[in-house]
Amino acid sequence: MNSALLNTNLRSFILLSVTLFLISCSNRDNSASDSHFNTLPDTLRVGTLYSPTSYFIYREETMGYDYDLVKRLAQDKGMVLRLEVAPSLQRVIEMLDSGEIDLIAYEVPITKEYRSKVIPCGIESITSQVLVQPKKSKEGLISDVTQLVGRTVYVEKDSKYHHRMENLNEELGGGIEIIPINKDTLITEDLIAMVSRKEIPLTIVDSDIARLNKTYFNDLDITLQISFEQRAAWGVAPGMKWLADSITEWMAEEQPRKTRDALLKRYFEKSKSDGSYRLRFSLDLSRGYISPFDNLFKKYAGEVNWDWRLLASQGYCESHFDSTQVSWAGARGIMQLMPSVARAYGLDEHTIVNNEQNIYAASRIIQSLSRILTPKVSDPEERKKFIVAAYNSGIAHILDAIAIARKYGLDPEKWDGQVESALLMKSNPDVYNDPVCKYGYFRGRQTCEYVRQVYELYNDVRKQIPS
Repeated sequence: MNSALLNTNLRSFILLSVTLFLISCSNRDNSASDSHFNTLPDTLRVGTLYSPTSYFIYREETMGYDYDLVKRLAQDKGMVLRLEVAPSLQRVIEMLDSGEIDLIAYEVPITKEYRSKVIPCGIESITSQVLVQPKKSKEGLISDVTQLVGRTVYVEKDSKYHHRMENLNEELGGGIEIIPINKDTLITEDLIAMVSRKEIPLTIVDSDIARLNKTYFNDLDITLQISFEQRAAWGVAPGMKWLADSITEWMAEEQPRKTRDALLKRYFEKSKSDGSYRLRFSLDLSRGYISPFDNLFKKYAGEVNWDWRLLASQGYCESHFDSTQVSWAGARGIMQLMPSVARAYGLDEHTIVNNEQNIYAASRIIQSLSRILTPKVSDPEERKKFIVAAYNSGIAHILDAIAIARKYGLDPEKWDGQVESALLMKSNPDVYNDPVCKYGYFRGRQTCEYVRQVYELYNDVRKQIPS
């Protein structure tokens, strides 16, 4: 072969190679979603934060809107989910920057501050600050910010809500009475509850937190927006745009859309307060029995050395003895067992609603909780309150509350006003991000109310029903 022909063939080969390379690059760009997800490691490293919306533990199950959604992402892509919980937004962004995680599954504000550090991905959420007010009040519903003049608004001191109200007051020429509350005393969740109880007239909160809390307090109106909208989304590192595009494309698919809609309904729409506690006085004890299941309560409570009347009181406060009850979190049956916990005691999706099996498993859960709490709480009668609380919240949060009580000078072996108060502190970010608190955020108000109501009923029952 002569040199001219060789050179011609070599140039053709190089040209063909470059062309194929460019086509390959173009194809990779156009199919980033599939190709890059296929070349990802088996593990998806995700960072998040404890919060009432993103990630928390309830009755020993990990839950949260962002957690459930990213778990579905990992399942769909055939990856193992490895979750890292950061103590702050700044820390989780540092983890992303250092390569410790691939994705932040938490809503990072889309602002100039974070633009160089995080590429937004997925579906953007849009929130604003809203006024929390009673649906019915003698002053009438506030429908415009100008009507706040002459009214009193309670806010967390030095919070963004406090700053917004001061700016709004200045914009309106004054006249709004702003009461700042030290967050060591009360936090946003407490203020929302106080508006519902009409202990304070008004407060301010982000719209997503307002929607979540309205599922507990349906007597509140949260429709009046008082700030500009804020965009937020999940995020990846600046060098991972292909991953951001892949996640955004995945979320636009039909099944992830349906999953997201179901999660929004579960966490932000479905009522989490069914009135079970308030209706306890409808239980008629004059007949000499508590429920049609007294024989089952007696049988299985006796096997674990538990007062059957206390177990029955728990059953009433859990479900009103209705085996068809399904809670917002998925708890089922007379004793409202979470599916994962029920499986640990041999119950499947069918037997979990069998009355006898449900009560049997509940008695074994109580036995297990007693074993864990006996070294922590020496007095047997006092220990029962801790066990009832742990049955409702899960043992993790009660162990946290004991540790918090010890740190803050409360009695770690007394429930009323002591560990009970410590449990309420677990909704405060300063507390649930404290290293002494190992299991993060928890809405303790419902558990504290549960213990009070169970014991009110139990005390009534003991007066009228023999042991």
